This record gives sequence, C-alpha cells and structure tokens, in this order.
Amino acid sequence: MAKELKELTPRSVDYSQWYQDLVIKADLAEMSAVRGCMVIKPYGYAIWEKIQRELDDMFKATGHVNAYFPLFIPKSFLSREAEHVEGFAKECAVVTHHRLKKDPNGTGLIVDPDAKLEEELIVRPTSETIIWNTYKNWIHSYRDLPILCNQWANVVRWEMRTRMFLRTTEFLWQEGHTAHATKDEAEIEAKKMLEVYASFAENFMAVPVVRGVKTPTERFAGALDTYTIEALMQDGKALQSGTAHFLGQNFAKAFDVTFIDKDNKTDYVWATSWGVSTRLMGALIMTHSDDNGLVLPPKLAPYQVVIVPIYKNDDQLHAIDEKANQLMDGLKKLGISVKYDNSDNKKPGWKFAEYELKGVPVRLAIGSRDLESNTVEVARRDTLTKETLSCDGIEDYIKQLLDDIQANIYKKALDFRQANTREVNSYDEFKVEIEKGGFLMCHWDGTAETEEKIKNETKATIRCIPLNGDMTPGKCMVTGKPSTQRVIIARAY
Repeated sequence: MAKELKELTPRSVDYSQWYQDLVIKADLAEMSAVRGCMVIKPYGYAIWEKIQRELDDMFKATGHVNAYFPLFIPKSFLSREAEHVEGFAKECAVVTHHRLKKDPNGTGLIVDPDAKLEEELIVRPTSETIIWNTYKNWIHSYRDLPILCNQWANVVRWEMRTRMFLRTTEFLWQEGHTAHATKDEAEIEAKKMLEVYASFAENFMAVPVVRGVKTPTERFAGALDTYTIEALMQDGKALQSGTAHFLGQNFAKAFDVTFIDKDNKTDYVWATSWGVSTRLMGALIMTHSDDNGLVLPPKLAPYQVVIVPIYKNDDQLHAIDEKANQLMDGLKKLGISVKYDNSDNKKPGWKFAEYELKGVPVRLAIGSRDLESNTVEVARRDTLTKETLSCDGIEDYIKQLLDDIQANIYKKALDFRQANTREVNSYDEFKVEIEKGGFLMCHWDGTAETEEKIKNETKATIRCIPLNGDMTPGKCMVTGKPSTQRVIIARAY
C-alpha cells in the first residue's frame, strides 16, 4: 500500500493527474467500456448516497416532492424553445431506430432499417421540455399551483473531453422543476433553492461558496436569470457547484401551459429549474484532499470512524474484538457510523494507509497494551495527528472530534479562498494575476463583447456577479467604461 501511495502524483507536480490518480486509487470510480462514461464504485457511490439523502431531506423540508419523467424526449419538444435547443443541440444523443437484427452476412448485429422511428428521440440532456409538456395536463387553475417537483435521474450530454465526476457523457443529478402563478413566486423559489445548495455545500460538504448570478452569456439556455454557487479549488480554478434558473414564462409559452388566475383571467405559468450533479464529488475531492489521499468531511463520509486491531495471536484478537464491539455500540448510539476492520489478509500498517487514502475522518487503533491500560490511539485524517487516550468517555470525545474536523476543513478551505481572492483594476494586471489562479474581483462594463474578449485572450470567464458583492461603482478594467460593481473572474472547470 505504501508503494501505491507513492504513485499518487503530488499536486504540485501535476494537479490534474493527482486528481485522476486519487479518484481511481481511493476506489471512487473508474472509466467504463463506454466512451466518456464512468463506473461509480461502491465507496464513491456511498458518498453520493449521503449527498442525495441530505439534499433530498432539504428539498422535502421546503415543500418539494419527488417524481420521475421519461428518459427519452421527442425531438420536436426540444425545438420548441429556441434558446434551449441552441444551447443543447451539439450535446444530444439521438435514438433513430428501435430494433436490431442479425447481419445477413453472419458477422453479428445490424440496425434494422425497417425499424426507423417516425420521430427521433433525444436521450435527455435536461428535462424542461418533457416536464412542461406534462405540466400542461396538470395545470388549469391557480388552485393547481404551485407545483414543486424534483427528480433524481441520469442525463446524457455528449462531451468531447471527459474527466471523472467533473465532466462525463452520462452523469447523475437531481433536477427540480417548479411552476408558479406569479413572477415574484418563481424568483423567490429560484433564490430559495440557491440558498439550499449553498447551505448544503457549506454545512455538509465544508465547501465555502460565493452566491451570485450569471451574466447573460453564461446563463442557462432558455432562462431569464441563472443563480449560481461558485467554489474555488486548490489549483486556483473555479467550479460551478449548483445552479437555480428563473425561466420566466418561456417554457410555458413554448408548451402553451396556461391557467385561470384569481381574477378569472388566463395567463402563462411562471417557471424555475435547479440542479446539482455528481460534479459535487469532484468539488469534495479538490477542495479538501491532499497528497496522502482523500480528506472527507465527517457528515458525508461513508463511515466516520474505522477501528483497526493490532495483535499477534488469536487470543489477543478475541480480546480486542470484545473491546472494539463495546466501542462500536457506544459510537452507534451517538449516531456515528463506524467500521471495524479485523480482516486477517492485511497488516495494520496497510490498513492505516488504506483508510488514510480513503479519507476516513477518524481512525482508532487498539493493541494488547491498550487493553491493559484501557486506552486507544486516536488519529484524525485532516491534520494527520494522533494521540493515545483513555477509553472512558471516548465516545463523546469522538463525537466532538468529528464536529471539530468538519469545522476545521471548512475553515481551511475558507482561508484558502480568502487568501486567493484579489481585486484587480487594470487589464495588464489581470493578465498577470490570472496566471496565479484564484478569484479576481474586477470591474466589467456589462457588455458581451468585453466578456468574450477576456475569455478569448485569457481563457478566464466571469463566474458570477456576486449577490452580496461590493456595490461600489468603478471603471471596467478593459474598456474604462462605467461599471456598477465588481464581478468574479476565474479560470474554471
């Protein structure tokens, strides 16, 4: 195991390769036989399940319910909203036939030319169109509103360059789709769900985020406004970590979804959509982990504590087993997830390295001397420190320790972001500073032309206009034209 750890490329040498190495070596995922698609392995999926569980509870606490809509979308649906189809047309996987048959030449299977579909089906890149076609049947009066639906699903966007969790052809996500009687209700909903995402990122993932709104160029195809949370990774690049879209009445008009309001007048429904994906796994990895492997926030770790026995013979192991079971019972009563690894096919040193690599927040080691002295060795993953403590009251100590680790890794990430957020006032200065990475706070004149110039010349994009940013007016760093406030510009994943 020590040799395998040495093969984990240091971040300072090649950050991208470090990330790829870590995803594979920590048993999170691997590339599949299908181009651009990954296999999420059990340990990685256990983290995703925890993300799902917490988010799902937060959605339901805000009045949302889960539903499921078809994977396939008729091509004509996608073309009804002009901006939407333009935004996704180049990424769509298309189903044209519904049957295979044996090749007459005996060389396998071929597509049956007689099984061509009357209308091609798109494998969903997102579900606004199929859902709004459905909502037309559900909505007639203001009494039918609001509709607050979410679905957990997979989507397909044909990517040319893929990276596990961050950008794959198929990925897992949730997508909320809500319908409202008024513009104000829909805007409140979009901002509410952005805050749900931000709260989850900071309180569970321990990832500090900036809340903002996208520029018109960067907003979701078909939206009037896109709200975003942006996180800063250790290599100085930004990662869009969740979005909520105010869709106005665009999709309602495209699918003729109207309702009778309280004044007995007919109007189009107002809409939102919002989503996060398995990209959050990438955010977890790149925000906290180090050259020794994963560092997981305790609230999302598949198991928060692992117990490793150190013994020379079966008699010692049996005695340690008894002590470990007592510890596990005490920890579980406090709601702490724990694993006891008394497998005999790996030495303790191997197990220590393995669980360090997998980011388990707390490791307990118990040997025969610990039994005699009623002690246990406690190692914390975030600081790589360890201490020997009495077993008396150890369960309560570990519960507090997990809270301390959660807070510590959040503070470390927040300190990093603050240290790498800088104000820049000239374009020449910007071109120097962008090479160092981080969030650059700059004045921008609000034009798409200036935004495109920055992107083409520096490969950086306006990540967001901060919702709670400095509203002090200034001059655009590129053109010198008036600017109402600073925006965040960074290179991004």
